[in-house]
Amino acid sequence: MKLSQFNYDLPEDRIALYPTENRDEARLLVVNRKTGQFEHKIFKEIINYFDDKDVFVFNNTKVFPARLYGNKEKTGAKIEVFLLRELNHDQRLWDVLVDPARKIRIGNKLYFGEDDSLVAEVIDNTTSRGRTLRFLFDGPYEEFKKTLYSLGETPIPRSIKRPVEPEDAERYQTIFAKYEGAVAAPTAGLHFSRELLKRCEIKGINFAEITLHVGLGNFRSVDVEDLTKHKMDSEQILIPEEAANTVNKAKEGRHQVCAIGTTVMRTLESSVSTYGFLKPFDGWTNKFIFPPYEFSVASSMVSNFQLPQSTLMMMVAAFAGYDLLMESYNVAMKEGYRFGPYGDAMLIL
Repeated sequence: MKLSQFNYDLPEDRIALYPTENRDEARLLVVNRKTGQFEHKIFKEIINYFDDKDVFVFNNTKVFPARLYGNKEKTGAKIEVFLLRELNHDQRLWDVLVDPARKIRIGNKLYFGEDDSLVAEVIDNTTSRGRTLRFLFDGPYEEFKKTLYSLGETPIPRSIKRPVEPEDAERYQTIFAKYEGAVAAPTAGLHFSRELLKRCEIKGINFAEITLHVGLGNFRSVDVEDLTKHKMDSEQILIPEEAANTVNKAKEGRHQVCAIGTTVMRTLESSVSTYGFLKPFDGWTNKFIFPPYEFSVASSMVSNFQLPQSTLMMMVAAFAGYDLLMESYNVAMKEGYRFGPYGDAMLIL
């Protein structure tokens, strides 16, 4: 498949600037792969499509305040630094993106905070946009981390064209977020409220939790027409034994396994036995899923309406089927669904 096949016209005003007031009251487009039919629901009605012993698989990664604004030494030029991941705990080394990248050289110092309370030195140019920074901080690690995060802001995506607000710190985070390390939220999971999870539990739906720390791969645009030539950046994943057992038990009993989001789907498909069962895993994945692709683990999935030409849209197309996905997006557009990370959701059965 070609990159151009994943282009569609998305007017800016269709990208949601804010989430719905209540997490579970976003709209839900239900897409049936067997019949090709669509249903229009409210997200909390998702419970009606699942039964006792079915499994929801969640990504329990936690977003940290990854976006910092600083000034370059001497010139005072404003620099935006996007923290990607910590490379070395003791040396305070971080992988970052900088903008504008062309103005930053090895050896430059960057100052953060009103009183320049944090200083970093550029020690490596790893990619055209990426850099390695060493933060110069004498105090204990906990104090450094606290200072760093107090200066950072919630990294809501650039597609949401408005300033970050205090509420974003809570709303751009799933209610089951536990392990810090993501620079973007697993957005399909944002629609689950505590009340909805409780109702699912009462119905007998089981939960399995995996971790994928969403990283740079989420931001990289695909710039090759031939999708087989696109390389995904590696992201850290963890599939605990307990999660693998929960999923495999459901599969053995012919119950549904629903991947809540593209990050979950990528993680599940990154560690599969030859018999199609999930294997525990602790490591990295750079798996890129696009049509045609045969899925081994999940029988259904939840996704937001993804942006044009994104790797996330390509994965959903692989699961739904390309033609059905494009039809779904047309229906969603006509029916006034909201697109993007804070938008509405679809359930693909």
